[in-house]
Amino acid sequence: MARNTSVIGYLASGGIAAAANYGSRFVFSLWLPFEAAVVAAYLVGMVTAFLLMRRFAFTDSQTSTRQQVLGFCIVNGAAVLQTVLVSSLLARVVLPALGAPGNYEAISHAVGVAVPVITSYFGHRYLTFR
Repeated sequence: MARNTSVIGYLASGGIAAAANYGSRFVFSLWLPFEAAVVAAYLVGMVTAFLLMRRFAFTDSQTSTRQQVLGFCIVNGAAVLQTVLVSSLLARVVLPALGAPGNYEAISHAVGVAVPVITSYFGHRYLTFR
């Protein structure tokens, strides 16, 4: 298990990755339906997060790069499901039912990106970057 896990490094890396995820979804939405754009954007954020977290959050991991990639994919497989489900449910059902003003897809995707922050931290801490 990594002894030098930086929560600040994790949050900063995750924040940058979340911004890459969120911002790229608007570009993907020019060509893809909402849910597909959320998945494509998640992949952008995932690559960004992996590179930054290896460098700034989980600095003394004893796990091989191959094992880190595998663990990262497993943890993020669960996280992308959370993100897509929350984003889609909010955009297609909850916000319209509430009559909430604003861009449902933008609001829903922002919430969806935030949802797996805690579960992903523990997944990466104990599986990906042990």
